[in-house]
Amino acid sequence: LLDTAMSFASTALYAVPAHPPVPAYEPPSAAEVLPAVRGEIQIALNLRHAGERTVTLRYELLGAAGLPVVLIAGGISAHRHVVASETFPENGWANALAQAGRALDPSHRRLLAIDYIGADGKLDVPLETADQADAIVHLLDALHIEQLHAFVGYSYGALVGLQLAARHPTRLNKLVAVSGAHRAHPYAAAWRALQRKAVALGQLQCADAQGLSLARQFAMLSYRTPEEFGERFDAAPEIINGRVRCAAEDYLDAAGAQYVARTPVTAYLRLSESIDLHRVDPAQVGVPTVVVAVEGDRLVPLADSVALVEGLGTRGQLRVLRSPYGHDAFLKETDKIDAILIGALRKPEQKLADTDQRG
Repeated sequence: LLDTAMSFASTALYAVPAHPPVPAYEPPSAAEVLPAVRGEIQIALNLRHAGERTVTLRYELLGAAGLPVVLIAGGISAHRHVVASETFPENGWANALAQAGRALDPSHRRLLAIDYIGADGKLDVPLETADQADAIVHLLDALHIEQLHAFVGYSYGALVGLQLAARHPTRLNKLVAVSGAHRAHPYAAAWRALQRKAVALGQLQCADAQGLSLARQFAMLSYRTPEEFGERFDAAPEIINGRVRCAAEDYLDAAGAQYVARTPVTAYLRLSESIDLHRVDPAQVGVPTVVVAVEGDRLVPLADSVALVEGLGTRGQLRVLRSPYGHDAFLKETDKIDAILIGALRKPEQKLADTDQRG
């Protein structure tokens, strides 16, 4: 199964013409302006490990009413702002994937995204991916969205999508799960446990920011690959102020500083734990699911993605990417991911029309 899936993935992905580089955002003309709204709802949510709590769920919705709705969910660092728009012109966390001509073109699909429960750092209790999925159902009810055309989840978002598809299968038509599986791999859980200990050490020394920065730097080593570091940072170390400093340290320091500037410590700890608490029975996932794995992903090994697809049975399809970016391939391999999404997000009638034209 693994060799077949990888061979199929290589043929299918690299036969798709590459898109040109994504241009800088330019405000559309008045006739092209797409409505973008932000809002929040209060939810009485029955959390798995903390009982009923009133929580706030914040969202952003981009695109015209009547378009098929796609919910896009990223890793624990992602948020509700996916792509730049006239209303909110700053670049979103998946800006390159939601441009004109892409599968997530907001002129053809209505894009919905959220801030995860707990992302504001005000909920200091254990959180489950199932809690996030239940919160999303409340949001869909509030927005009068009976069924999502698709849920596109990356990393933590893929875990939440799997829970939504298992617990509330009537609320989505299809799931695309990128770099996320049905359980946390023990190696990845060990990485995250050490990161949380770095935060705890910082807290003991009244240096929360330093602890969180160090945790993020550890995380960057697990997100990327030795191959990428070998190419980018193959330079001799320097001696600065009597200390040896390797070529990658500036990069790691910058990643840590950027993360600290936007992430509450409590949010990081609780969402990191949530990844490790994640478990879902693939047999309970009740919708067609495209599982996207990255060869060389150190956090979600290819073998786990294969096991997930085997558990999904006829509902599962595996696509495999080869990328030096490891777990971060979703954010870096825009053309390859877009090629997968184009096929995954087509409506059945579109596929039929394509077949008729080929015939």
